[in-house]
Amino acid sequence: MDYRARQKRLLLALQPIALRGLLITHMPNVRYLCGFTGSAGVLAVALPKSGSARIAFFSDGRYTTQAREQVVGAKVEVSQTASIIAAGEWLKRTAPGTAVGFEADRMTVSAFQQLRKQSRLKLKPTSMLVEGLRMIKEVDEVRTIRSAVLLASSVFENVLGDIKPGMSEQALAAQIEYLCRRLGAEGMSFDTLVSSGLRSALPHGVASAYAMPRKGFVIMDFGVIVSGYCSDMTRTVHLGAPDSAARKMYGAVLQAQLTAIQSVRAGVETAEVDFAARNVLNKAGLGKYFTHSTGHGVGLEIHEPPGLRKAGDGKKGKREKPERLQTGMVITIEPGAYVPGRGGVRIEDMVLVTESGCEVLTPTRKDLIVL
Repeated sequence: MDYRARQKRLLLALQPIALRGLLITHMPNVRYLCGFTGSAGVLAVALPKSGSARIAFFSDGRYTTQAREQVVGAKVEVSQTASIIAAGEWLKRTAPGTAVGFEADRMTVSAFQQLRKQSRLKLKPTSMLVEGLRMIKEVDEVRTIRSAVLLASSVFENVLGDIKPGMSEQALAAQIEYLCRRLGAEGMSFDTLVSSGLRSALPHGVASAYAMPRKGFVIMDFGVIVSGYCSDMTRTVHLGAPDSAARKMYGAVLQAQLTAIQSVRAGVETAEVDFAARNVLNKAGLGKYFTHSTGHGVGLEIHEPPGLRKAGDGKKGKREKPERLQTGMVITIEPGAYVPGRGGVRIEDMVLVTESGCEVLTPTRKDLIVL
């Protein structure tokens, strides 16, 4: 990964907002900018009024060796004091008398108060500075994400033979996670979701001790982490012979997903992709049972910008500028329908946005699998 190029892009992003200092405390953002993979640290960026930009990474003694081995493009400072305070004091010395930005969506109130009290910096809230850069994936990032997607997809194919009536959802989730680890996953992107029978009507069905029925849908939503990057996929299968209503529901969700994928290309508003999926389900009489957004970005975190949601679903009382897809974004497309008393279906792929359309990264079959 070209961390120095990322740092240069961040410096350019700071110029229009007149900031000469920035504190980066969200660890995925720290990793993105300098390569540090530990769990604690602060990256400080200073733009003195005279001289070139300076970047320093602050952590504690636990990470002395790791930081010196991993951090690229920043001076490593190991401090006895809290990293955020050490970084604030460094900024005060390096770029005195200037406003310092902080990640307002990521810093706790207590950390903010402590920083302001001890460093007496002039603090200015910022939002989405680094996340905005992270939305567009580099070639190496796409390659790593593709590896994560392929690993998870192979596990789905391998686990199909294990799914049986009477098996608990937790046991299936455990088997999925075991196979992912055996194949080389660093970990799971999130707690594996398995919901079956009537419980498949839960949009976020956490795996339970519930025994899977002889007949009904089984939703499996899972992803893996490979070299820090996440994958995300959902497939729904059916235990026993599905009736016509179940086949109709599955077919409608699949058509919604395929239609949404067809609408993806650079320049399209994210709300248009959501509408493409929602419109199919509305026509099938299932619109009111589609209760979440159509997708989200994926990268170093499982949920990243952009969000593919209905127009007007942003922050209440705030008129948001329409968000558009850009070449290099990696997003999920995951419509679903969840009917209480009957069950639910969700189908999810990861796709790479291109100038003329998109590339579906998830290779796993999507026809209705009956077990």
